[in-house]
Amino acid sequence: MTTHVTALEGSNLEQALALAQTLQDMLELEFEHLKVQNLDAFEASQASKNELLGQLAQLAGIHGPESADALGPEWDGFKEQMAHCRDMHRRNEVLIVRKIDAIRGALQSLQVQDPASSVEIYDRLGKVSRTRRGSMGRGYADA
Repeated sequence: MTTHVTALEGSNLEQALALAQTLQDMLELEFEHLKVQNLDAFEASQASKNELLGQLAQLAGIHGPESADALGPEWDGFKEQMAHCRDMHRRNEVLIVRKIDAIRGALQSLQVQDPASSVEIYDRLGKVSRTRRGSMGRGYADA
């Protein structure tokens, strides 16, 4: 019986290593999608990535951080691969946060209410807002 369990664990480990490589490939592709702002492709990959993570947890028998620590030394390579995947995921998260911050900054510059600002805002009719945005900038209508 012990031999059967070891063979099963070995099979699970081989499958887990292959799936971890697939996850790495997915995370790299996800990063490429984020760099070029292909959000549709990024969104489309999320369901399959989550399914893959579920399969990995099931193969390794991981139900939380404590069960991951309980894996035997034969799983060390798998744990290293998963740590690399975690780092790749964090890299992607940082890229997303930076892009969101850039978008927020652009939106704030369009919504600025500072009278000293030289940014001109257009109304719904495409005309420059009547409010002067500062003495430095001249509005389109003033030119």
